[in-house]
Amino acid sequence: MAVGVLALQGSFNEHLAALRRIGVKGVEIRKAEQLENVSSLIIPGGESTTMAKLAELHNLFPALREFVKMGKPVWGTCAGLIFLADKATGQKTGGQELVGGLDCTVHRNFFGSQIQSFEAELPVPELAATEGGPPSFRAVFIRAPAILEVGPGVEVLASVSIQSNKNVDFNPSLQEGSAESDTSKVIVAVKQGNILATAFHPELTIDSRWHSYFMKMSPSNNEITAASSSSYYADQESYLYNKQPKTDLPIYE
Repeated sequence: MAVGVLALQGSFNEHLAALRRIGVKGVEIRKAEQLENVSSLIIPGGESTTMAKLAELHNLFPALREFVKMGKPVWGTCAGLIFLADKATGQKTGGQELVGGLDCTVHRNFFGSQIQSFEAELPVPELAATEGGPPSFRAVFIRAPAILEVGPGVEVLASVSIQSNKNVDFNPSLQEGSAESDTSKVIVAVKQGNILATAFHPELTIDSRWHSYFMKMSPSNNEITAASSSSYYADQESYLYNKQPKTDLPIYE
């Protein structure tokens, strides 16, 4: 079966392109009944409040919650992470409806406004062990959320360093070094059972390892991704890790 990509708003076309690069068919999802024809689902980045209003308009929330409860793989990126969280803070007045299922608390727009978007090199040992390649991933954060707290059943896949004087409360166990340290880490990628979530946008990079990793969460997709992603990765490795600039500059000036 194909992989569904929620196509209400945001970067769904980029996810579809990333899936094509690893030889996987992706289909746009806009109606509840379309979820019956896909084996897994990606909820893309975008404007989370707008996406929630459109999902409510199309009566998608009951079907999305049922999809998660059925144990089918679901991946949320950026706004998609907010959708999947059991609890969200920093929302607009009136809040927004959530799909839930992921035992965590997220902070909407944790890193600031659009002009504070940035890229960062993240250590990703689990991704590298599963998909190969270097132990880091160049992540794109655009007006991104962050995960402040996770439940006991949630596996942390990636964190990013921040200044600890940021005026947001998060899990103190993530504090680095001594009490005087001015640097902390905040969680930006997690996995819990059939749910994968990233605060950044893998679909905006040429590195398809996160898409391949997600595909392998469904046993029926293992053979497809094992063949396609390994050959694609070998072709792109030199470009990805030797030619791309590594300076940590904002995306938008």
